[in-house]
Amino acid sequence: MEVKEHQKNFALTTPLYYVNDVPHIGSAYTTMAADAIARFKRLEENAVLLITGTDEHGQKIQRTAEEKGLSPQAQCDKIAASFDTLWQKLNIQYDRFSRTTAERHEAIVKEFFQRVWDNNDIYLAQKQGWYCVSCEEFKEERELVNGGYCPIHTNKKAEWRDEENYFFRLSKYQSQLEALYEKNPDFIQPSSRRKEVLNFVQQGLQDFSISRVNLDWGIEVPPDPKHTIYVWFDALLGYVTALLDPDDEPTLENALSRWWPINVHLIGKDILRFHAVYWPAMLMSAGVTPPEKVFGHGFLTKDGHKMGKSLGNTLDPIALVERYGADAVRYYFLREIEFGQDGDFNETRFVNVLNSDLANDFGNLLNRTLKMAKKYCNNETPNLKGEDIAEDHPLKQIGENLSDRVTLAYNNLSFSQACSEIIHLVSRSNKYIDEQAPWSLYKQGEQKQVEEVIYTVLESIRLSAYLLSPITPTLSTQIYQQIGFNVDFNNPTSFHQELSFQTHRCWGILPPLQLLGKAKPVFLRLELPEENPL
Repeated sequence: MEVKEHQKNFALTTPLYYVNDVPHIGSAYTTMAADAIARFKRLEENAVLLITGTDEHGQKIQRTAEEKGLSPQAQCDKIAASFDTLWQKLNIQYDRFSRTTAERHEAIVKEFFQRVWDNNDIYLAQKQGWYCVSCEEFKEERELVNGGYCPIHTNKKAEWRDEENYFFRLSKYQSQLEALYEKNPDFIQPSSRRKEVLNFVQQGLQDFSISRVNLDWGIEVPPDPKHTIYVWFDALLGYVTALLDPDDEPTLENALSRWWPINVHLIGKDILRFHAVYWPAMLMSAGVTPPEKVFGHGFLTKDGHKMGKSLGNTLDPIALVERYGADAVRYYFLREIEFGQDGDFNETRFVNVLNSDLANDFGNLLNRTLKMAKKYCNNETPNLKGEDIAEDHPLKQIGENLSDRVTLAYNNLSFSQACSEIIHLVSRSNKYIDEQAPWSLYKQGEQKQVEEVIYTVLESIRLSAYLLSPITPTLSTQIYQQIGFNVDFNNPTSFHQELSFQTHRCWGILPPLQLLGKAKPVFLRLELPEENPL
């Protein structure tokens, strides 16, 4: 990937999703958020590396494959392909798809293991305890619920294990982790997740098992092939493997040379401990700087209830996007749910939000304004510039600082806030047209005032579409093209040639006398199905 001298690097990751089953809506949610951040950073003209992928080793995968009569590799290939299919449908523009079964990954894991081994941070001991296969994690007895079930996988009873394992000296890094959290209070976000981690660490860290015996599906422990490296010690390094360029020799030095440290790991809160405690300690042991930020978002529910196959209320992300389209799905989850908090999907609410914001407010605003421009301005933008508009103009007042507010929101991963700021300008533009009634002004011969109304509303539409493009890239492309720009927000090369971020983020840059496109709906109203609700 070519990086220009003036560009800043920005690398981010989704989790590497476990391939025991096809992707669910939670996986889609994290990845949509990651894609929106990546797109915004590209819009800012940064060099961006978005990493996603699949975690493919471990006992759960081996058992799942056996149950289905498949080899573990066949199971992994099948499910990894299903993730890629969903990402294409959701218009996810990832740069690297990391798979932990790749040969290059094994080389990275073994080199990393050796570094930690040489630092005397790995030792052999007996491990007894309750083990959740679904979590791939030992559980303390006090964590178990309902007589021995995992608190996360409540239909999976923990299994008693008594076996020899290799352990990582996590306890050795207690003070260094506490220093990391104190020095960099933004390392764990949001603040509620930070408090969870601090409470966990303050109770005292215990060394954790990093190997399993009697497990064929995984990477062998280099000094002892009877043992297989534990899935988390293996999987987290998938982020590092993904940093390699295709022609690079798979060494840690090559992997870490260009994009490390990762700017942000986006994860679900259920895997927070692995990313915010185990991972930085492992990196410290290997002499590697920890990532800059770990952000643990909340869980999704459906109609107010926890989702699960046993409950019969799962939400199929592929069915959702095929019914309503990628932009609609992306907009609802990033607009309606405060990132970091738990959130709910309700199909009626979904349809109402999309119709209100994108069909009625945004789409209708563009349609009616273009029709007036055709009727009153020869289908061109009025012969005005941003500086011709008074500073106290209501749309200019909102628009002039909008990019600063939206940029801050994107950088804070406050997608809901970004959408709210943008839609406020859209709503105010609709109200402004109704207040000014340009059709009446035209009849009164007030052509100058008509043109000011049309210019300021078209410019507000343009800026709103530009700033919303990380979330709704196809919708924004259609809007920009109808306003007369030859731009495709799904093609970064295209929009960097046509659009300067420093220019297009500003209100008032719409060129005078630009030929406009034909007015046609950019977002059709959605209808709830009478049968087969999701």
